[in-house]
Amino acid sequence: MNISQLLSVDDFCHEFRVSRPTAYRLAAKGEIPLIKIGRSTRIRRVDAEAWAERLPVVGGDS
Repeated sequence: MNISQLLSVDDFCHEFRVSRPTAYRLAAKGEIPLIKIGRSTRIRRVDAEAWAERLPVVGGDS
């Protein structure tokens, strides 16, 4: 696994516009798996993008 394929929790929060508590809540519910590397916590980019794809679409072309 390439390090560029991993996001820090802060990077995930910034990129996907969620708070840190929300990120850890998503992990606790099993929606986004966390990876521990030493003392660092990371999220695989593919997991983050898959989570974002599952989000409901609000609004639309009404």
